[in-house]
Amino acid sequence: MKNILALCLVFWVSTATAKDYIVKSPDGRIVATVSTGTKTTYTVNFDGKTILSPSPLSMTFDNGVVIGDRMKVNKVERSATDQVLKPVIRQKCAEIRDHYNEMVLKSSGYQLHFRVYDDGLAYRFHTDFPRPLKVLHEEVNYCFPEDYNTWFPEERTMLSPQQPLFKPMKFSEINSGRFCSTPILINADEKIRVFISESDLESYPGMFLEKQGKYELKGKFANVSIEEKRTEDRQIFPIKRANYMAEVSGKRNYPWRAMIITDDDRNLINNQLIYKLAPEPEVKDNFEWVKPGKIAWDWWNALALYNVDFKAGINTETYKYYIDFASKYGIEYIVIDDGWSEAWNVTKTIPEIDMEALIAYGKAKNVGIILWVSWAPFEEKMDEAFKLYSQWGVKGLKIDFMNRDDQYMIDFYYKVARKAIDYKMLIDYHGAYKPTGWSRTFPHVLTSEGVAGLENCKWGDFITPQHDLTLPFTRMVAGPMDYTPGGMNNYHAKDFKIWFDIPGTIGTRCHQLGMYVVYESPLQMLADSPSNYYREPETMEFLSAVPVVWDETRVLKASVGEYLVVARRNGDIWYIGGMAGEKGQTFEIPLDFIEGERTMTSWEDGVNIEIQARDCAKRTRKVKKGDTITLKMYDGGGYVAIIR
Repeated sequence: MKNILALCLVFWVSTATAKDYIVKSPDGRIVATVSTGTKTTYTVNFDGKTILSPSPLSMTFDNGVVIGDRMKVNKVERSATDQVLKPVIRQKCAEIRDHYNEMVLKSSGYQLHFRVYDDGLAYRFHTDFPRPLKVLHEEVNYCFPEDYNTWFPEERTMLSPQQPLFKPMKFSEINSGRFCSTPILINADEKIRVFISESDLESYPGMFLEKQGKYELKGKFANVSIEEKRTEDRQIFPIKRANYMAEVSGKRNYPWRAMIITDDDRNLINNQLIYKLAPEPEVKDNFEWVKPGKIAWDWWNALALYNVDFKAGINTETYKYYIDFASKYGIEYIVIDDGWSEAWNVTKTIPEIDMEALIAYGKAKNVGIILWVSWAPFEEKMDEAFKLYSQWGVKGLKIDFMNRDDQYMIDFYYKVARKAIDYKMLIDYHGAYKPTGWSRTFPHVLTSEGVAGLENCKWGDFITPQHDLTLPFTRMVAGPMDYTPGGMNNYHAKDFKIWFDIPGTIGTRCHQLGMYVVYESPLQMLADSPSNYYREPETMEFLSAVPVVWDETRVLKASVGEYLVVARRNGDIWYIGGMAGEKGQTFEIPLDFIEGERTMTSWEDGVNIEIQARDCAKRTRKVKKGDTITLKMYDGGGYVAIIR
């Protein structure tokens, strides 16, 4: 009886002192209700439907303070923002509307910020403590009211390159303790999608999500590494961790916990919440030196050249061949991937490579060189390497194998990004966690991996058209993704064979071409061998013409895992890209977005596509505003068009 009375007293005190603070999206469809009391929780409603049940949030520090618990709100500040952002790199469009309502709850020594947009919301803490301290725990919870379907990007370890498959699973099918990386996509009913990730992740570990309870996910974070092991394969990984997540300044912002909510799959493709939450560039630089472009890549195709009079391999003659190919087709860069340097000394080239001669050769042909480096050897000689590469004339770096996102590794990313500005070099992160707003804060960080992309075709058969049609609604919503498309050996699933040195792809040739319009990466790879591209002149007409940045994007048809058709404009030229999943699709597309009479050139799945997945038909016709075109894609197929 005494225990019951005690519990009732605690509940009465909690509810008696609790207070609700409400902030709505500008259009009123999304409502966030923050409730303070013994625990601070928040609830989210969309069009009157509860999307998120009361979900606690707090942070625990080593000074004994737990912010969020028993929160006493001293002041509430409300504001509205409606502005236009003009991104340095036009990933989706030339202008972004940044429109939200913000509520700041101020307590003793800290603040809780909530921003609500028409397409989502985000919250974060800010502390004003006088001294540095340690974060012992951050309580992040997503308590859903029903047994929703998810696309669950499951992980086995937090030492991960974050290249998960997004598996359709109901919450009830996920055992407690299983966890995933972020972003994650959740289907709240037949139409409502909920996307969860984070933004402005600086000097703080990245967020995973662990299943708990019936329909709940809680934040899971890697603690600080205090002992590490160096391996022969150019890796350094933690073998012992502290009992805290991060060492932080007492006065700082913490990452935004972001949630996108929409009842139209098309809105996921155009959503820029992660970008909008990130800080502006911190240096006064106009970034005019940042030149997006396409890259001829060597590693995926294993340097498999033919009809040449030299021995192909990691040598000067081979890379001159790649430069010649890039120059012929107006491709801005080549990447020299693994093997050009000594294993643990990224300032020493192997004898077969004359780097200065190659860079001079590329410069004469208007082709820049980007170098691959493994992160650990590069970190050991970072200052020396940056200086040397700059002297050589290297245009950028592809940095690989980080495979973790604890605080130390996040600091590495930021250190590299800041130093690269000093040397005016582009950055492509591989073996990387998902983007968290780099595109805004560091416009020269043009792309990153963190995606199960085409390289996996070299050792597996799980990069299917359905997988390809899940990525634009999940990983790509977080930011540009280096999927590395462009395979020319195309097969239907029944015919596909794993072949490491001469890899192929599942899906049609036009499925691969569609990626160059559908997938966003301002540094976009051509993954296959130049020798293979030379034999495909009609395919190269499209690949040489398609740009990598866009002034306008219109999503015409969209369904997660099934199909996507996008129209994008660069200057006054429109490009249409379509991709189909497991089943083919046919759509009637009104050309209401073009002006006047134009010429449309399309590349479509050919008449013999049932037999040959590489069959691609090129067609040209006159079109005008108001015309309707039929866009037909085979199973695992695709479509592209240029409207000039």
